[in-house]
Amino acid sequence: MKNDPRSHGLWERSAPPAPPTSRLSDDLEADVAVIGAGFTGLSAALHLAEAGASVAVLEGVEIGFGGSGRNVGLVNAGMWVMPDDLPGELGEVYGNRLLHLLGDAPSLVFELVEKHAMACEVERSGTLHCAVGAKGLAEVHERARQWQARGAPVRLLDAEETARKVGTNAYSGSLLDLRAGTIQPLAYARGLAVAASKAGAQIFTASPVLDAQEVDSRWMVRTSAGSVQAKWVIVATNAYTTNVWPQIRAELVHLPYFNLATKPLGDNLRTAILPERQGVWDTKDILSSFRFDQKGRLVFGSVGALRGPGRTIHPNWGRRALRKLFPQLAGIEFEYEWYGSIGMTSNNLPRFHRLARNVVSFSGYNGRGIAPGTVFGRTLARFVLGELAEDDLPLPVTEPEPVRLRAVKEAYYEVGAQIVHAAMTRF
Repeated sequence: MKNDPRSHGLWERSAPPAPPTSRLSDDLEADVAVIGAGFTGLSAALHLAEAGASVAVLEGVEIGFGGSGRNVGLVNAGMWVMPDDLPGELGEVYGNRLLHLLGDAPSLVFELVEKHAMACEVERSGTLHCAVGAKGLAEVHERARQWQARGAPVRLLDAEETARKVGTNAYSGSLLDLRAGTIQPLAYARGLAVAASKAGAQIFTASPVLDAQEVDSRWMVRTSAGSVQAKWVIVATNAYTTNVWPQIRAELVHLPYFNLATKPLGDNLRTAILPERQGVWDTKDILSSFRFDQKGRLVFGSVGALRGPGRTIHPNWGRRALRKLFPQLAGIEFEYEWYGSIGMTSNNLPRFHRLARNVVSFSGYNGRGIAPGTVFGRTLARFVLGELAEDDLPLPVTEPEPVRLRAVKEAYYEVGAQIVHAAMTRF
């Protein structure tokens, strides 16, 4: 996309083609204008169109251009925040409601993939949250206890069983979450777009929204070459928000995250490493993640941006880290590398905003965009259709609050990751 191999890397090279789209060049009317063609916007468009609403999706670049097309592809349940902490953050009603919704969120992703026959490399063998050291082990023990108390199908594995499932002795234990899995994220976004188009939604790419104004009880959403008049507007731009309702971007701190993909590994290596094809993420502060794609490439990622000094530091760290985890990968080269931005909120929980009359948004996925984005898109569709009242939503209405010293914090994340990776000599 934009002739930049470091924006979407392997995912762009291996995803099925996006459905045909065009630039908005007319003045249209629709029931709902959706801004952003990522997981949230496309899920909302699909569910709205299936219910008979007329929908126009306006995307500034291409389908899945933002975080939806750049991430690792772990379809995780819940959020980073411990389950027991959500009621304390949101109150008992919203906290438990959000836990239930996001705990079941991967199932909606997998249902949509199956229903619409999406070719997105889906794997449903779960994810492994791997513990590093005693502190990490205590964390996954507590996370397991809290999810098991809620009846979730999660299992705590000891170091020996973890080693069998991962192929390394680097971890002191792990939490296996059988609700979760992996997908090819850009392929999934494109699959949602195909399904939404078949249901009747119109999707326009290369059509950044310049402004939106309310005129005679309807919204006029304008691009450089056209406009959409709609009763409702769904803003689904999250960390990649630019022109309209910039207060969404102002409350998010960008956390850069990169991925490196090896060449396809041989059969012996693919049998020894992640033989059951779980996706992995660990408990370190500067975390790492890895999983296989269907061609046998190991996709390895961590915090950092592949620009400036990070262009060299992070891939060099990746080679060292993989060698520590899997000595048999010594000398491995990376075939693809790419990075993007995660939108982090102050409490690591998403937000629901009424940005104006009949203008709504979910944002702030904190690195959990696939499953939450999908269920929040469906939730927005049901809300707009009148199937859900505001009191039934999984989050309370809040006003966007700008993050203090946002630019400083973002620089700290980027430079801090460079320092940690440059100095790290052991995994």
